[in-house]
Amino acid sequence: MEDHYFIYLSFNNQAEGWRLPVNPESIEISEEGQGKTYNIVGKGGGTEETRAGEINVIQSPKLRTVSFSSFFPSKSHNYPFIVQGIREFNKDYQYLSDGIHSPMKYVRDIRKWMETKHPIRFMYIVRRKREDGTLDKEGDRDLNFPASIEKFEWKEVAGSPGDIEYSLSLKEYVFYSARNIPIVVDANGETALIQKPERPKERVIPETYALVKDDWLIKVALKFYNDSSRARDIQKLNRIRNSKLRYLPIGMVLKLPPK
Repeated sequence: MEDHYFIYLSFNNQAEGWRLPVNPESIEISEEGQGKTYNIVGKGGGTEETRAGEINVIQSPKLRTVSFSSFFPSKSHNYPFIVQGIREFNKDYQYLSDGIHSPMKYVRDIRKWMETKHPIRFMYIVRRKREDGTLDKEGDRDLNFPASIEKFEWKEVAGSPGDIEYSLSLKEYVFYSARNIPIVVDANGETALIQKPERPKERVIPETYALVKDDWLIKVALKFYNDSSRARDIQKLNRIRNSKLRYLPIGMVLKLPPK
């Protein structure tokens, strides 16, 4: 059986992005713990494991880092090792471009994503091709997490005009925000906190949006907020009367409320 490797970088909840055209020779992934040591003074327990002296307190692991180097090839060079997409795999990732772009497009996209101060999504996908030609649905080596672009270096290659060599360093990003946690009183009269997990939001809400064919406000609300009730907020912000909701013209520019 044959393994196929894919590395995708995407931005804005996968609204844009692409597959790396040339896989790096190696990927360095760093996963570290961050335990802290303390000294316990006095008599310890009765076993070696419970003795006094230096102890190690295990804490949550540090954020993962990923580093790799490769190059963006010029379309004028017909390299045999350019990663070729596989139809069965790519049908699950139709939102990402699988073609080969000009080298400077990759550079411009990465620089633009860095300037937004929003995380990208890093996906390292390994698929094994079975004897019948189909691919595994998932692999135990897959990596898929949001990340910040910590370092991006690139240069043009003198020996291969048009190619751009680059190195990229990413750091895992954890979504966080202040939340209102309701306080309730349980059956015993004791105070308890109710925490409701929230789905991280990667999408950047634009200030405006131009309607396309078959658009309506509920569809727009689901597209940008994943919440159909936000259609009322969009309607109110744009001062759209109820009688006009079914006749919104293609190309109409809507103002979008913040999150």
